[in-house]
Parts: sequence; structure tokens; C-alpha cells
Amino acid sequence: MNTGDILPILLLLTVAGEFTVPWMLRHRYPGYDPKTMVMSVLGSPESPVRGIYNAWLIWLGVILLCSAAVLYSDVSAEYPVSGLIRSLLLGIFAVGAGILSGLFSVNESRENITAASRIHGAGSALGFTALLFLPLTDGILAVLQKNARIAVPDFTAFAGAFLFFVLFILGDKEEFRHTVCAWAGLWERMTLACMYVPLCLRSIESLLN
Repeated sequence: MNTGDILPILLLLTVAGEFTVPWMLRHRYPGYDPKTMVMSVLGSPESPVRGIYNAWLIWLGVILLCSAAVLYSDVSAEYPVSGLIRSLLLGIFAVGAGILSGLFSVNESRENITAASRIHGAGSALGFTALLFLPLTDGILAVLQKNARIAVPDFTAFAGAFLFFVLFILGDKEEFRHTVCAWAGLWERMTLACMYVPLCLRSIESLLN
């Protein structure tokens, strides 16, 4: 195996782990409902799997930060602005929704607000908002590169991520609490799945090349 293949493989495994790790841990957290509860609750002080999940979030952040640096270096010579924006979006998510969220836990109850939960909430919100635009910026870069195999899935993923993110946000509104919008866990996972599309496509492209 080429040493340049290690990070793309680690990234693909880490993206897969973003969904499989919570799925496995939920069985050890009585009462946890993945459809209505966000993944961060697995790292709450009340969670019996807190240590494992928070360590996972830090791992996620580190791998994504390394990937952000590589994404920039790969295109910086020809597309410095697009490359920088794309890498910054991923880096903000890596720090906010990965490392900071792993170090500072959110509480299971939204009413129980602490300094740690405030940091977690701010980092996670900033990170998700940044990553939301990764498919769009990567799609624009793919257009500049005349790479339709990346551009079309990227723009489709951006549309899906935006839709699921709106549903996720609406779930916090009182008038939507008893609708499908309240399925916060599902919409969070669907949003992430769409936002990770560019990373998976670029990693696969790198391995094939």
C-alpha cells in the first residue's frame, strides 16, 4: 500500500464510524432513541458510554483536521481560494463538532445548561453550519476542474443536506415538537450523510488515481 493511501482509507473508515459507532453504543445506553435523540447525548454525563463516545469525537476531529490540510495542499497551486474555503469549512467542523464536542459534553436534558454544554452547543452549531456548505464549495471546485463525476453528486448532496438541516432545526420549535421534525436524531444523521459525500468521493478518487 502506498503511504499516500493511508489518510483516504482512514477518512473513509472514520466517516463510516460516524454512523456505526453510535449504532453500536446505543445498545449500552438504556432509553436512548436514535430517531429522536442526537448522537451527542451518547457523550453526556448521564451516558454509560460517555468516555468511549467522547474519545471517538476527538478522533473524528483529528482525522478531519488532517484531511482538511491535505484537501488544501492537493489543489492549492491551481485553485488556492476554493481550496482554502473548502479546507476551512472542514477544519471548523473538525474542531467545533469533533474535538471541542468531545472535550465538553452536552447534557441529556436541554434544560440542564452548564458551561460545558454551552461550549459543546456553540462548537457543534458552528461546525454543522460550516460543513453544510462543504458539498456546495466542493461542487464549485469540481466544476472548475471539469469533473462532472464529483460535481453532480456534490450539488445533489448539498440540496439534501440543506433540506435535512432545516428539518433538524425546525424540531426545536414548539409548534413542530409533535411532528416528524422532532426526529432530531434521524435528521442529524441524514444531514451528516449528505455533508460527508464530498469527502468520500474525493477519498475514493484519490485511491483510484
